[in-house]
Amino acid sequence: MRACKFTRTTNETEIDISLVIDGTGKTDISTGVGFLDHMLNLWAAHGLFDLTIHAKGDFHVDYHHTVEDVGICLGMAFSRAMGELKGIRRYAFQILPMEEALAVVAIDLCNRPFFVFQVEFPTEKVGAFDTELVEEFLRAMVVNSGITLHVKVEYGKNSHHISEAIFKALGRVMDKASLLDRRVKGVPSTKGKL
Repeated sequence: MRACKFTRTTNETEIDISLVIDGTGKTDISTGVGFLDHMLNLWAAHGLFDLTIHAKGDFHVDYHHTVEDVGICLGMAFSRAMGELKGIRRYAFQILPMEEALAVVAIDLCNRPFFVFQVEFPTEKVGAFDTELVEEFLRAMVVNSGITLHVKVEYGKNSHHISEAIFKALGRVMDKASLLDRRVKGVPSTKGKL
């Protein structure tokens, strides 16, 4: 079973996380940041990942530390659950519409973290959530999972819809790239190592 469970505690946050790669989209998420919970539920549902996250953060400062640390933990959990990356598809992309917004997300599960984020949000906030934290979350996840991730939003007028398009597409590409393919022997690389 490709799964991981751990707790990460710092002076700013305490996060319990459990991730099952080959799941059904079942979630139990409570980070204290409502909009992040919503995005993670979308990610898990569209990626068919089972995800449990319980977080406590220093909200008297702001949401930044909690959002970033949840990204760190999700990246670590994904990397640990995926293991040596043997037998996987490795690459995937998704073009996903969410009403007026269109997101393009591409991924390489390669143990070489690299992140491209070409997104403009029309507003600085969605409710109490700073839209700049979408990029912070994704960067933290990328660095700690070792994936290469490209995110581009072609167009969109609503910051909520833009965020939804990104997280739904992200779930789908991570699912597709992590799929086991019996035709793949070892790791999917001509180098013989990822």
